[in-house]
Amino acid sequence: MTHQEKVDFKSIKLFNNFDGLRFIAALLVLCHHAASLTGQHGATLITQLDFFKNGENAVSFFFVLSGFLITYLLLQEKEVKQKISIRNFYIKRILRIWPLYFLLIIIALFIQPVFIDLFHIPYVLPYNFKDTWMYFVFFLPGMVTFYYGSHLLEPLWSIGVEELFYLIWAPIFKYVKKFIFPVLLLVLAAKLVLLQLSHLGYFPPAISYLIRILQFESMSYGGVGAFVLFNYGKSLLKYARSIQVIKLVFVLAILALIFFSSTIHFLLFNSNSHSDFEVFVKSFLFAGFLFSMALTNKKILFLSSKPMVYLGEISYGIYMYHLLILTVLILPIHNLHLNPILQDALFLSSSILLTILVAALSKRFFESYFLNFRKKLLR
Repeated sequence: MTHQEKVDFKSIKLFNNFDGLRFIAALLVLCHHAASLTGQHGATLITQLDFFKNGENAVSFFFVLSGFLITYLLLQEKEVKQKISIRNFYIKRILRIWPLYFLLIIIALFIQPVFIDLFHIPYVLPYNFKDTWMYFVFFLPGMVTFYYGSHLLEPLWSIGVEELFYLIWAPIFKYVKKFIFPVLLLVLAAKLVLLQLSHLGYFPPAISYLIRILQFESMSYGGVGAFVLFNYGKSLLKYARSIQVIKLVFVLAILALIFFSSTIHFLLFNSNSHSDFEVFVKSFLFAGFLFSMALTNKKILFLSSKPMVYLGEISYGIYMYHLLILTVLILPIHNLHLNPILQDALFLSSSILLTILVAALSKRFFESYFLNFRKKLLR
């Protein structure tokens, strides 16, 4: 029996390497914010290297990965059960995302200020809760950033985007049925039209900002990859050699994006007329890369190692907690007045280790309670 005959792309239980990739993306976001905070105290090596400017790229990758996995799981559920349970879909998402999301809001508003005072960190919350609670509760925290600027809960904007996407995606699957692929293409087309109208000034600034941050196009690209894999993966395996070449091209393109992001942005997307399409191009690269990885689904030793799999499993916590931890550590380490390179290394290493520790403890003693409760509800 050939490898092609063995593979059933409609019953894959695990996509190898995805957990490791998820951790790397979370780490890139952490490094981006570490460099941003360091830059407030003067230019250093990490503020100049493009590697430390990949926060937006990493978040777009998260969106593509989410769209890929959610679409694949819904396709699989429809294939096996001949129906989609919106109830179960919402239970899974709510009990995985909401507890930590709302815990971070409580921490940032009521606990983090204690640490800020304790370490004499010159930070003042740029808003009060009564003016912004509705944005957090209704998963539009990005609008807090729009109206009040950067803040400790800034990373939550992407969680809000994902939750809004999840809200509509399961019902679409349930009721649209055979037209999922056209819907995915329609989302891409609609986003292009809205971006162009926004660029031409048809919307007020707040609406234009909302259109940009709702990166449904990234999730749709991921959904397209999942749809093609699910329905045509077995047929495409006959082109195994070409797939390996395509995968290599995607890998090289993404590595170039990571290490030369500023140069690429300047050359291709620096003008306003081109910047609107930057997320489309990057999301296409990420979706193509994930699709080619999933098509062969072969383990890559580093990405599929037990430590990387575990770090991928706690990457949600790493993403959520990292900015709070960076804010606490930046000033004490900066006040040591060490050699700039040594100081950056100490700040990065201590931030990464402490964030991983906090995320691991959160998963073990907080998030696991809701995950176990989810299992009981879904029996």
